[in-house]
Amino acid sequence: MNPLSFHEDRPFDLIAVGRLCIDLNANETNRPMEETSTFTKYVGGSPANIAIGSARLGMKTGFIGKVSDDQMGRFITGYLERNGIDTEGVKIDRTGAVTGLAFTEIKSPEDCSILMYRDNVADLLLHPSEVSEAYIRKSKALLISGTALAKSPSREAVFLALEYAVKHDVTVFFDLDYRPYTWKDETETAVYYNLAAEKCDCIIGTREEFDMMERLLNRTESDDHYTATRWFSHRADIVVIKHGGAGSIAYTKDGGSHRSGIFRTNVLKTFGAGDSYASAFIHGLMKGTDVSEAMKRGSASASIVISRHSCSDAMPTEEELLEHMDSALYETI
Repeated sequence: MNPLSFHEDRPFDLIAVGRLCIDLNANETNRPMEETSTFTKYVGGSPANIAIGSARLGMKTGFIGKVSDDQMGRFITGYLERNGIDTEGVKIDRTGAVTGLAFTEIKSPEDCSILMYRDNVADLLLHPSEVSEAYIRKSKALLISGTALAKSPSREAVFLALEYAVKHDVTVFFDLDYRPYTWKDETETAVYYNLAAEKCDCIIGTREEFDMMERLLNRTESDDHYTATRWFSHRADIVVIKHGGAGSIAYTKDGGSHRSGIFRTNVLKTFGAGDSYASAFIHGLMKGTDVSEAMKRGSASASIVISRHSCSDAMPTEEELLEHMDSALYETI
């Protein structure tokens, strides 16, 4: 069963809002960053990756965000457009802000890390006045991610986008995307995450991200069922809790639960899995598959991306995704 519904007469399937940055992925793997000499440049940022993944799967996708007024900003906008993503909502910063950089370290398939440069970044300067109600009204769904809530005015821009989405019955997906180095402290983070989640129809995150949100309530023990039930008292119809190599579990408001396994693959790095999972999961739901099938598609997409060097460039087409699901080994958890 799929509890979400979408207005099929709208021109956009999905509009994402939030972080646009540059990933610089290490070319020399199986070594620390101190010993890495060269990196390859890709477009990055969780909502950007999800939008790109969705577009590759055939969805009509748009973006609301802000880029720097320089070569990096133009690189990002051009890449989005080449991938068929509408950039009407992508604004150019005129204050001298820069593009965020994410350097990746690939010590081993199991030991990967990211070094983020996030000072004075353009994406966090998106102003509420730059969020168009008419643009959001054109979409079946809106995707937000947690990093955009970290600072003003981006924080207020996201909350305004949420208000417009609720007003016009746009289904809202929330990819938690918690990056602790962007925030002042965990209490501030939890407050704004919880406030945003109250307005969302589908919440997707790791067990650790939900734990962060619940520590505000003085909860110290993880409980997937409690987590899901809490959000069903607000707007949520689906809550997806990811457990890494142990797969994921999705709860629906009607009391159902669905477990997803993993597809075996030759892992190169771990980052990108969550974004690729979200794009294929959302695509499945919007195509009318049931929750279990959408989760399986998400797992398949994640297994493809972690076997490749990039995140954005690695996102599969629908043909690639379905072929992988037919040929790769799927293990239930």
